[in-house]
Amino acid sequence: MKKLFKTLSIALAVGMAMTVSGIAQAKDAGDLLVRLRAIGIIPQEDGTTDLIGGDVTLDETIVPELDFTYFFTENIAAELILATARFKPIVNGSTLGRVPLGEVWVIPPVLTAQYHLFPKSDISPYLGAGVAYHIFYGQNEDGAPAIIHNVDYDDGFGWALQAGVDVAIGERWSLNLDVKKVFFNTDVTVSSAAGTIRANDVDIDHWIVGVGVGVRF
Repeated sequence: MKKLFKTLSIALAVGMAMTVSGIAQAKDAGDLLVRLRAIGIIPQEDGTTDLIGGDVTLDETIVPELDFTYFFTENIAAELILATARFKPIVNGSTLGRVPLGEVWVIPPVLTAQYHLFPKSDISPYLGAGVAYHIFYGQNEDGAPAIIHNVDYDDGFGWALQAGVDVAIGERWSLNLDVKKVFFNTDVTVSSAAGTIRANDVDIDHWIVGVGVGVRF
């Protein structure tokens, strides 16, 4: 993950160095800004199981992401991000020791309402808040102990906070740095030879840190 933050810093510095007075990628009502970003998903989990104890943890990951921002006015916009990521949940510190729970894929579309502070500036920061819906799929027990038969995750809504900045590198093109904090709670049910293990109210609060390039239509 350190490499991601280094990449973010370099990309933003290059973008600012390339920015010259007069580029002014003005954001106007009716504009559509499409971005392709690389995002780092950094989970901050909090949850225990009801039968064997231990804490449920998730790994960090980096994935590509596509997002769309539509401007209702030059300051107010809505952004939708689309991405999917694979995680390998693990129960640590349980009575059975370290218990891998296989793999699971998640689609976490995030929709935020944004306020762009300086829409006519070459460097245009913004703030946002909204909702996220987490869809789990592709669960398998690869790498899990033989006693684990099935793992199920509850889909559901969460909410998100956002801050970012667009740096103009042309009349229509820009670099983007974006950070989101997503708050989400789910229940995890594990069917095993020892019975049903349930982890209730597992908080999967995570940071989504991204850098990318955008084009305005």
